[in-house]
Amino acid sequence: MSAQHCESALIAQPLLSFLLRTDAETPNQTHTRSAVQMSDNRPHGSRSDPQDQDQMMEYFTQQVLFLKEKAMLQASVREEKKLLVENSKLKKDIDDLKKLLHDTQKRKAVKLHQERVLTATIASKTALLGETTPLSQTAQSTRSETSSAHTRHDGRRRRERRGLDAAHLNSSESACALMREQKPDVSRLDLRVGRILDVRKHPDSVSLYVQEVELGEPAPRTVVSGLTNHMPPEQLVGRLVVLLCNVRPVKVRGVQSQARLLCAVNQEIMEPLTPPTAAQPGDRITFQNYPGEPEKELNPKQRIWERLQPDLCTDAKGVATYKGVAFEVEIKAPFPSHIVLVFRRLQSVEQL
Repeated sequence: MSAQHCESALIAQPLLSFLLRTDAETPNQTHTRSAVQMSDNRPHGSRSDPQDQDQMMEYFTQQVLFLKEKAMLQASVREEKKLLVENSKLKKDIDDLKKLLHDTQKRKAVKLHQERVLTATIASKTALLGETTPLSQTAQSTRSETSSAHTRHDGRRRRERRGLDAAHLNSSESACALMREQKPDVSRLDLRVGRILDVRKHPDSVSLYVQEVELGEPAPRTVVSGLTNHMPPEQLVGRLVVLLCNVRPVKVRGVQSQARLLCAVNQEIMEPLTPPTAAQPGDRITFQNYPGEPEKELNPKQRIWERLQPDLCTDAKGVATYKGVAFEVEIKAPFPSHIVLVFRRLQSVEQL
């Protein structure tokens, strides 16, 4: 027997013993089993036909190759399914990025239009002031000619001066109105509901807490707050709170704070805002009559939070509001605060 036959015989021996024990047999297997039994019934000294051995070796070799091909086919099917799932995820990510890019371009276009309108208005008012100034100088030069001319032009000069003052006033009012239109509203803030998972003392400060807060994101955020003199840690763990999430991360005594915790505060008491119990971590806070998407990250130079903060306060019922409009989540429940009447504004705990 050749070396190739020996190698095939070594591979086929386990398969032969398996096929002999199988109840459901194919016609080829039945023929092979009968051939084996017949060979066993021969005298001990006799040998099997070499042609039969070659056929058996060829058959078992084909079976081994078939099993290998089947295993490779199954592996390729699994890999194809995996690639299809990854492709669907990538398509979804691309769609989300396209939507974000579209919203950003839209906001920039609106801002650019407002700046152009303001620039054009200021330029027109400046041109008007430049036209009225020579008229005033002409009136002053004619005053030295005669006393009658002085009397005649005196009234005209006063009327021109009044017109100049009125034009300047209108220009200032228009510029102020445009600036008021450009003043940011609360929709620029990314306010979300969070749940405090863990509270520990700051390693370098006795007046600060370091908290891990769940926001519906893959990982919790680290938030540094100054509540050590107002609430014990056990009252904070598991509590729902409100966080300003689109601020730039800053280090507070060596620990990076990734958001700001909003609290209601007066001269003596400070307490985190309490969202509705049905709210879930990650729910965004919204306001009626103030639609829009928040900034990805607030620019510290624009001081948007500082400009909006005076309009954030609690009403007589302890409900947190912006210009009288209550904080809301998708379940449309008003935003209560446990401390009522005494609060007048909301502040970031990090600023106190």
